[in-house]
Order: sequence, then C-alpha cells, then structure tokens
Amino acid sequence: MYSIYTDGGCSGNPGPGGWGYCILRDGAMIASSSGGDKLTTNNKMELTAVIEALKFAISNGIGSLEICTDSQYVKNGITEWIANWKKKKWRTASGDPVKNRQYWEELDQLCRSLDIRWVWVKGHAGLEWNEYCDDLTQKEIAKFK
Repeated sequence: MYSIYTDGGCSGNPGPGGWGYCILRDGAMIASSSGGDKLTTNNKMELTAVIEALKFAISNGIGSLEICTDSQYVKNGITEWIANWKKKKWRTASGDPVKNRQYWEELDQLCRSLDIRWVWVKGHAGLEWNEYCDDLTQKEIAKFK
C-alpha cells in the first residue's frame, strides 16, 4: 500500500510559501519532494503539494494510494465540494467564483486515473510523516526570507 503525506504553508497569507510531500510504501519512504513560491497563499501551497505528489505517483505507475493531508480545505474540496462547484459552473454555494479554480481543475483531472483514499490527519500533532512534510515546507519558505 502506498501512502502520500502532503503539507503546504505560508509565512503571511499571502506571503512566501512552501509545499512538501513524501511517498511511503509499506511504511518506508520511497520518495519526497518540495518547492515554493515567493508570493502565494496557504491554500495554493496545500493544493500544490497534493498535485505534485499525484504527478509523481502517476509517472511511476502508482495507481492505488491514500493521501494523508492536514488540510480540511483540500480533503473536503476534492471529496465533497467539487461536484457542486462543477454543477454550478465553478461557483460556490453563495454564488462567488471558486478560489484557486485552476488548481482544483488540475487536481480533479489527476484524480480521475487513480484509486485514492483521502485521510485527514491532525497537523502539528507529532505524526512523523506529517511533521516531515511540514519541515520540507518550512525549509522552502525560509529560502524566500
């Protein structure tokens, strides 16, 4: 079984941001990556972490996996909210345009070819791989300070 942990964040929102992911197979890390942007938002970085991890998974023939994220925004967005956003032509329940639409569209496209189990994990709770991804994120943010 493959597990992917992701994290993203900013120093200020917007501000310098970073993202990171690690991919585990049977509990052992097989890959990780990170990146950042000098001016971005927390939600963009959370989404980017998942998008980049899924790109890696697809390019390496990983088709069934679990995504462990500490972002309710990402988990709920892709598992619950996106269907209604698409029905409403990318509008929220209040009629406003969906923020970060291009990220959601890319994530939605990537998910179509995968069997994904989405898992929310509590951030900053001492979970080894979530903390690892947070460290990657913080190192990326530091590059812009």
